[in-house]
Amino acid sequence: MTSGLWDEHVHFGQWAQQASRLDCGDLTDPDAVLERVRSACVDGATEVIAVRVRGSAWGRSLTRERLDAAGGAVPVVLIGIDLHGAWLNTAALRRYGHDPAGSSHVVEDDCFALVRELDRISDAELDVRVADAAAAAAARGVVGIVDFEMRWGIEDWVRRERSGFDTLRVETAVYPQHLDRAIAEGLRTGDALGTGGRLRVGPLKIITDGSLGTHTAWCCDPYPDGDHGRSLVGPDDLIALLGRARDAGFSAAVHAIGDRAGAAALDAFDAVGVGGRIEHAQLLRTADLARFARLGVEASVQPEHLLDDREAVARLWPGRAERTFPFASLLRSGARLRFGSDAPVAPLDPWRGIAAAVHRSLPGEAAWVPAERIGVEEALRSSMRGSVRPAVGAPADLILLDQDPLRVEPAALTAVEVAATLVGGHLTHVAPGVR
Repeated sequence: MTSGLWDEHVHFGQWAQQASRLDCGDLTDPDAVLERVRSACVDGATEVIAVRVRGSAWGRSLTRERLDAAGGAVPVVLIGIDLHGAWLNTAALRRYGHDPAGSSHVVEDDCFALVRELDRISDAELDVRVADAAAAAAARGVVGIVDFEMRWGIEDWVRRERSGFDTLRVETAVYPQHLDRAIAEGLRTGDALGTGGRLRVGPLKIITDGSLGTHTAWCCDPYPDGDHGRSLVGPDDLIALLGRARDAGFSAAVHAIGDRAGAAALDAFDAVGVGGRIEHAQLLRTADLARFARLGVEASVQPEHLLDDREAVARLWPGRAERTFPFASLLRSGARLRFGSDAPVAPLDPWRGIAAAVHRSLPGEAAWVPAERIGVEEALRSSMRGSVRPAVGAPADLILLDQDPLRVEPAALTAVEVAATLVGGHLTHVAPGVR
């Protein structure tokens, strides 16, 4: 028995809808994606929404013309695996308010707006899918999540609790566009929501740069095309926003993927005199590693992303692999790691993230930047809010496993089975055959 697992970074509504969409995460060739789209259209789909598409690696292969050839008059939307870019055919461009003769590729704010529009299903339908996704998470030992959906999640989660949802602990983030509303309602990070004791207000989420896949992560060194990515929130604006959050009682979770964005986020935390979290912290300057612990800033990272991004790092960030996903270096510096999946970017399964941090490879492969591997216990600790060895008096957010992850062969980590999951002593999952 050990403490239950947390997913510290998830877009839960989007993840819950994954089952109704065309998953292309297993495809590494644009022709295969287009063939899967073509098959879906032949089968009678009235719209195709494909997710986890690795389009950033394929240059200009996903043109509007090729998407039109695959989908015809059926609207086709391919959402990139990093959620920062999408490709649309002519019918989809027209349906979602874009120039039907324009570029098929939309990124950053245009992509976020598109995803919000695609997610507009009825609350009742969404809540059914959320309940199913939560049960699946509990079956993998998850007791809590930090939900970074861009909508006003507070209302969603309170509604779900009123309807009986009690499977997970949930901290639901607030975005800058909703900060005024949160302040007007007297909310602060950590405040309890609802009546069941499982829901809380999460941090203020601030997105300061883009992603590696869309070449918009803000970097000190240029991409091969000479660009440095994008700063979406300037340093002065970030400091002002962090100061406002501090005064209103909100902690901050700052999205920063490129090393220039990470440095700017740490500068802002330092200037305002508060700690917080940096989400992703994918590429960091060596000089910035020790600043996390000194400033009280946690590194909220997604280990499975390193498996997806290795080839893109070699192509777009040449010579920087040793500073990418530097988990061991962060731990040595005294930083606190918090593991998440960023689902639907990667599946909501903490055992996959734990294995990725320990191995930094897929089975049978050599480790990628092996110096940044961490041990199993360190990876477990980064996936929990409780202790690896719970003691009397600890919260009863617990999981019962079929084997001890500290004693199994590391290669078997993803095969560990969860026999039971408890949240506050309440069983949220019992495996078949367990009594």
